[in-house]
Amino acid sequence: TADAAAFGKTLVPEMVRQGYRRDYACAVTAAGSIIGPTIPPSGIMVVYGSLMGVSIGGLFAAGILPGLIICIVCMAVIALGATRNNLPKAEKRASLREIARSFFHSIAALAMPFIILGGILGGIVTPTEAASIAVAYALLLGVFVYRNITIQALCNMLLRTAIISGVIFVIIAFASLLGWWMSFNRVPQEIASAILSFSENPYIIILLIICLLLLIGMVMDITAILIILTPVLVPITNQIGLEPIHAGIIFIIALNISLMTPPVGACLFVLSSVTGEKLERISIKLWPFLIAEIAVLVTFAFWEDMALLVPRWLGFA
Repeated sequence: TADAAAFGKTLVPEMVRQGYRRDYACAVTAAGSIIGPTIPPSGIMVVYGSLMGVSIGGLFAAGILPGLIICIVCMAVIALGATRNNLPKAEKRASLREIARSFFHSIAALAMPFIILGGILGGIVTPTEAASIAVAYALLLGVFVYRNITIQALCNMLLRTAIISGVIFVIIAFASLLGWWMSFNRVPQEIASAILSFSENPYIIILLIICLLLLIGMVMDITAILIILTPVLVPITNQIGLEPIHAGIIFIIALNISLMTPPVGACLFVLSSVTGEKLERISIKLWPFLIAEIAVLVTFAFWEDMALLVPRWLGFA
């Protein structure tokens, strides 16, 4: 939701200026926004790992490959639909000198993810401390290195953050009420029991879990799903022999996808709020991306060696 809010204010207007339709620009932004919480550092991984006692470092490692593949798949969807959607072409290609110059000027900013991940994976800081360090580092860069953050700009940032956060919290509040109602009526538990009694085939159970997460993700906040549903479903994944990190990355990708599925897709509401585009128009343009990302989810769900490639290489699984 933070990515959707930030890029909805910056990239969407620029894409529209370059000739993109606003609803399509919003769809591209929504589809790309779930890459952020899939590639580490990821808040949802921290919550899941803390709740279920799974290595957060292992989940971080497991999120690298699917995040990159989701990025590539979204790029492919854009390329394939370029003619149909009449997408504008770049006026010119950047030269190697321009790329090198931009890279040189961006080194200080590009160091931030390495500082965060290095600190967490190296056991130097906790994920919460890493987040605080990232904010302080970004503020120092903006004020003293790039010198593009003034007092007025900082006040405007805080004001926009308060407005956008208010929209997000309203969505979460109403989704949490729905989650409480479903939990009070034991809807998730009953569904989970039905899944376990439906079949003993591990592949069918994994498929049913994915469907359940995607369906419930359409009407519940992902934090509520993590708190309510994962303690019910994770024992089922243990019974069918699913490695904890593998099960975790399935849950995380599925819940991230639910951030952009109507009617309670938080990223859709945020983009609609910050751009003024209608929710239903964004949803229509989003379907090709949604199908492609679900295909990535299914691939990693059923291909354990691929899902655990990076964690095994780093010694987490």
